[in-house]
Amino acid sequence: MWRARWPFLVAALMFLAALGRDATDRWIDATVLPATLHATSTEVRDRHGALLRAYPVGDGLWRLDPRASGVDRRYLDMLIAFEDKRFRHHAGVDPRAMIRAGAQAMWHGRLVSGGSTLTMQVARLLEDGSTGRWAGKLRQMRVAWALERRFSKDDILTLYLTHAPFGGNLEGLRAATYAWFGKEPNRLTAAEAALLIALPQSPEGRRPDRHPQSATAARDRVLARMAEAGVLPADEAAAARREPVPARRRAFPQNAPHLADRIIAENPLAGRHDLTLDARVQAAMELLVAEAARQAGGRTSAALVVADHQSGDILASVGSPAYDGAAGRQGFVDMTRAIRSPGSTLKPLIYGLAFDQGLVHPETLIRDAPVMFGRYAPRNFDGRFRGDVRVRDALQMSLNIPVVKLTDDLGPARVMAGLRRAGADAQLPGGAPGLAIALGGVGLSLHDLVQLYAGLAAGGQGQALRADRAQPGHTGARVISDRAAWQVTDILRDLAPPAGAPARVLAYKTGTSYGHRDAWAVGYDGRHVIGVWMGRADGTPVPGAFGGDLAAPVLFEAFGRLKPQFDGFAPPPPATLIVGAAELPQPLRRYRPRGAAFARSTNAPSVDFPPDGARLAETGGGLVIKLRGGDAPFSVLANGLPVRTGLHQREFEIPSPGAGFSTLVVVDAKGRSDRITVQLD
Repeated sequence: MWRARWPFLVAALMFLAALGRDATDRWIDATVLPATLHATSTEVRDRHGALLRAYPVGDGLWRLDPRASGVDRRYLDMLIAFEDKRFRHHAGVDPRAMIRAGAQAMWHGRLVSGGSTLTMQVARLLEDGSTGRWAGKLRQMRVAWALERRFSKDDILTLYLTHAPFGGNLEGLRAATYAWFGKEPNRLTAAEAALLIALPQSPEGRRPDRHPQSATAARDRVLARMAEAGVLPADEAAAARREPVPARRRAFPQNAPHLADRIIAENPLAGRHDLTLDARVQAAMELLVAEAARQAGGRTSAALVVADHQSGDILASVGSPAYDGAAGRQGFVDMTRAIRSPGSTLKPLIYGLAFDQGLVHPETLIRDAPVMFGRYAPRNFDGRFRGDVRVRDALQMSLNIPVVKLTDDLGPARVMAGLRRAGADAQLPGGAPGLAIALGGVGLSLHDLVQLYAGLAAGGQGQALRADRAQPGHTGARVISDRAAWQVTDILRDLAPPAGAPARVLAYKTGTSYGHRDAWAVGYDGRHVIGVWMGRADGTPVPGAFGGDLAAPVLFEAFGRLKPQFDGFAPPPPATLIVGAAELPQPLRRYRPRGAAFARSTNAPSVDFPPDGARLAETGGGLVIKLRGGDAPFSVLANGLPVRTGLHQREFEIPSPGAGFSTLVVVDAKGRSDRITVQLD
């Protein structure tokens, strides 16, 4: 009789099993999963992907995304072998592990090993649930099955690596490796990997900085298990047991804190910010700035910016000696962006503009003597007058009177326009710009000053500086011609270096603001530009502080730490006039103000054609000039360069100066002249 009923009984059992399976499937599918998307720390990274700075998440936890750098393969193998060796094969719950754990508990009368899989641990971490009660364990199993149906094994493993606790406010593997070992988890020793596997089981009881013996014992048990399982060679496991556990928790990277804060404020929703900075260079410059401020003493602060003027990439930005308020230095203030008086550092721009306007040449003589501009009587820094000096020497000695004369001739508005073309946001303390801007009577930041010098270094037209790699690079406006930029560079590289520093390797300029409030040094070679500011963040004077004494040595030291040798300068552009004073055209041999040099006198030469401001077609041929008045022979300069000399006729042809705006000057035998501006299309 039973034999006859057996098929029906089997069929009934199979039917009930199918119903149970379907019910279980519906039960699992109906599971409401806990949130799996938790905030991870915002990260600021350098040009090579190295972590510059991380920020804790809203609840104060350090939780870094493990996918950002990769995880050591051996650590993953050890983790799976120790915690859940059938992780790749079960569906979220491992029946064999559960049976083993239950049998061991009944045999020993206590819990010997857990039956939780990595997926079940993820379920507990996401819900912050209990592990000991049956109701809690059942909930973990249900969530684990549901997780396995909705996520891949790698996704589940990533959730574990993101949320596993490692002591204190550390959550996730990357936070742990930075806090305990000061590095990314992509390369771990066997001892490090074993400690990181042991810590989540008792994150507070095994903290190596508080309970080193417990941490060591737990780590060694992991190493022993790995050796028994063949995951680690026995000799490597034995060597790993001899390594000490970390004695302290390390601070998270906080490089370029001022710049990082600014980048975060500009785009607060992004989880990762990739900068142009180089972490190695940034760390070296932060150390240098701290050393310089400490040696200067008092409440002296300092800031520094390093950039590649060929690409526009900022490689280092140091806003203060320390990101704190210690020693009264107001370290939280970013002095790379603070508006300060630039002292004499704008003089190279003014001379470059004067070269382009044909007012002077580096070998032109200019008189350094008392002068009045209305009620304004500029004086040199040392109160002395030197009489006739070459323009080259006037810039190298940073004389004030010659540069104010040129500013008066150029017009302060033209200087301000040059600053704007350079990308500098210059701030005027009053209304319209005055002659004092030549001596620092304008507000400028260190960042903008470096931008200006980057343009000079790149031939008068450089790349706009950028720190965020998401910001596309672009070429700035032309500030001065390539010829004028080379002439300025040639002058500045002859400036005597600080004691012990190599000569003619940098084109640089120093500056000291009124009252010794700011000491500056900005310089460049064929590839990089660096700017240094030193002073007090609150703007009070630093008695006896000079740019040449205080900031220039830091500038040269910064270049030494940046690279082993300096990059050479570019050769002069083909059209550059490189002659001695005796070979200069007569109007360029000695500087005379524009009003005197071009004042009309009886029978002075006058250009009848083309008229001033004319717009002519560029044909590729010559340009006809018609004169009246003046005494032959005549000379013609185009954009400051002589193009025809010894002319006796009053109608002649000169080579085309090329498309765009050009300034033409005609000089007669007595040095009288006329000037026009034309545009060729």
